[in-house]
Amino acid sequence: MTNAKVTYIQGLQFVGTASSGHAIVMDSNPEVGGYNTASRPMELLLIGIGGCSGMDVVSILKKKKQDLTGFEVNVKGEQAGDYPKKFTAINLEFVVKGRNISEDAVKKAIDLSMNKYCSVKATLEGVAKISFSYKIVSE
Repeated sequence: MTNAKVTYIQGLQFVGTASSGHAIVMDSNPEVGGYNTASRPMELLLIGIGGCSGMDVVSILKKKKQDLTGFEVNVKGEQAGDYPKKFTAINLEFVVKGRNISEDAVKKAIDLSMNKYCSVKATLEGVAKISFSYKIVSE
């Protein structure tokens, strides 16, 4: 089981500690009582889906012996205008950098992440429309 504990600090600052023992600070805008010292919870959700899918894709590409020199996931989220301002759409752009990268390997790795392995994506499915694309940068 995965657990987390979120502890109030001051203003709208909180520290979340996960069952792994690692902590992360969260905050909000000064206009609403925060200090702007850390990421917002909704930003962390986008970071979470990017990290989850990125770990999948890189792991699969390494198993396929692809010569990666860099990798990033650019994540954009569109939020509803009314409260609770949930994400209505999330787009992930996978940028794979390397030498002689197989496009088929990239497609397969992303497909496996998005449709089988990424638990964050599976959790958000049905809540927000999730789309993805990729580009390969030869180095």
